[in-house]
Amino acid sequence: MCMIVGTRAAATRVVQQRALGLSSSLGTAAQDRAAIVRAVGRSKRMLRCAPAAAAAAAHGSPSPGTSTLDVSAWLGERVRAALADAFGPDYADADPLLAPATKPEFGDYQCNVAMPLGKSLKMKPRDIAESLVSRLALDDVCEPVEIAGPGFLNLKLKETFIQEQLLKMIADEVRCAVPTATPTQRVVVDYSSPNIAKEMHVGHLRSTIIGDSLAQLLEFRGHSVLRLNHVGDWGTQFGMLILHLKDMAPGALEGTEELDISDLVTFYKEAKVRFDADEDFKQTARAEVVKLQAGEADSLKAWRMLCEQSEKAFNQVYSLLGVDERLETRGESFYNPRLANIIETLSEAELLQESGGAQCVFLDGYTNRDGDPLPMIVKKSDGGFMYSTTDLAALAQRVGEEGAERILYVTDAGQSQHFEQVFQIGRLSGIAPPSVSLEHVPFGLVLGEDGKKFKTRSGETVKLMDLLDEALKRSRDDVTARIAAEGREEDESFIEGVSRAVGIGAVKYADLTMNRNSNYRFAFDKMLSLSGNTAPYMLYAYARIRGIQRRAAERLGEGALDTSSLGASDLVIDAVAEKNLARHLLKLPDVLREVEQELLPSKLCEYIFELSGKFNQFYESCPVMQAETTELQRSRLALCNLSASVLRLSLGLLGINTLERL
Repeated sequence: MCMIVGTRAAATRVVQQRALGLSSSLGTAAQDRAAIVRAVGRSKRMLRCAPAAAAAAAHGSPSPGTSTLDVSAWLGERVRAALADAFGPDYADADPLLAPATKPEFGDYQCNVAMPLGKSLKMKPRDIAESLVSRLALDDVCEPVEIAGPGFLNLKLKETFIQEQLLKMIADEVRCAVPTATPTQRVVVDYSSPNIAKEMHVGHLRSTIIGDSLAQLLEFRGHSVLRLNHVGDWGTQFGMLILHLKDMAPGALEGTEELDISDLVTFYKEAKVRFDADEDFKQTARAEVVKLQAGEADSLKAWRMLCEQSEKAFNQVYSLLGVDERLETRGESFYNPRLANIIETLSEAELLQESGGAQCVFLDGYTNRDGDPLPMIVKKSDGGFMYSTTDLAALAQRVGEEGAERILYVTDAGQSQHFEQVFQIGRLSGIAPPSVSLEHVPFGLVLGEDGKKFKTRSGETVKLMDLLDEALKRSRDDVTARIAAEGREEDESFIEGVSRAVGIGAVKYADLTMNRNSNYRFAFDKMLSLSGNTAPYMLYAYARIRGIQRRAAERLGEGALDTSSLGASDLVIDAVAEKNLARHLLKLPDVLREVEQELLPSKLCEYIFELSGKFNQFYESCPVMQAETTELQRSRLALCNLSASVLRLSLGLLGINTLERL
């Protein structure tokens, strides 16, 4: 993993222990803080280095094991090794500037590293390229390297290598022989994060879908993943809500009456009106908060009821979306006992300053509209703590107790500055050592079809359950209409299963296929279309291949799909469409590594959309059932099998269930 260089000092460890509530003493915090500042810098933005896990395993010759080679990472390491051998160790970490070839005649990959090195090495790029070619050890993987133009390197994979890699993928229908990361990490993924006593709305959609998909992929890559749902379950609003419920629905607090989430939302709005208009109610509500914070039994019982009823509603949404059941709810209240220790930690690191009676941290580079220093408040003048304090306590707990080596926060882009500050304070205080990667995973807004903020006709925020129900309804209408048009008869379980897979899959895929940094327009008609880069199209592509396999089994027997005795040389990769499909299938490990590093599920969506197109070209130009020979038929059926496996795996990592037929 790429990280900020430096070793955590003993003083930093002590500061971290204090943040976790462990006894310690720190007498030289000021001096050690200076060392930390030198290590991480005082820049506004934290250095973000994505893990280079796959590249770490890319040294030496390709492994003869059961996993495929991450070709791009392996070639990159070979180029770096050649650079270091030719021009010294200073070039061992240079960017190899390796990219897929732009045209088939250029091979499979192009290496452009010689071009920018000409000036620093005072050599012609072509001479640099020649020096690299003489040192590149690629014989097991590539044909002889060609130098094109002023110094571009064209790399073409050997046919025997392609056959061997494909055979490994075919033999492993579950993982498609994708290698795990080396080394693996302990990763915390923080996503979804709704608020207690409030319904989940469209604003929670992206965090939930993106976070769940990234957690799936990271786990698939071999990392130990902890999924955390940082719900808003604490604060002054609970005092007014509990007090209002005591007046309006005492049975709910006593357990004789059950409220659903919509009831809680209504009571919350009513309580807010009373809080703003009635001074006596406001003061009593604040006293209720004090009781809750002090652990008074009746107040805690009421608060737990609110949490339990809210979580029931959250789980209904999660179940419909197919969110991993291991998503652990860990609300703000979980970190309450740690907040005082955080203040102590910041004080000992000499980061705290008083401003208007509040305890604040001032970081370089942050100013308000008037140009004055912008503080991050961690303790209010009345003694209350802030979201920032809770986030720092969560960071300390995740690093110290969970052993996190990489922490992802999947929230909207509007919170970017907040997390920049939290991360920097975590570094400066020693709560988060440089070895832990802290990454905000921002995303844009969900807009309506008109390009404006997505709201109901009455101007209210769209409830997430209402949106998903509408997706299911529209999907069912489409499915039943198509079945009727085709004159088919299907039972209710089939219609229900297809409607759910297509409807929910359409919502998820429409989100994931967009670059998460961009806003996107939510359009049911577009996302449910059977054409274009949509979930229905991808599900149809998979079902089509499964249909080909079923017909082959019916005509030729089940043995026609058996690849256990297939050898690498039995795979025939002669036709242009065969070559294009085979080479694209081999890129799967590269793509998954890129998604792991860049945290962009859209890259995987783009890959499988291109895969479906290349498969269609293959199927149209390379007869499978009518192949000229039995050997060719067997080879092409194996490519069909592998294409189906890759689609199933990829869609599964995106959280989308495949269908055997539509």
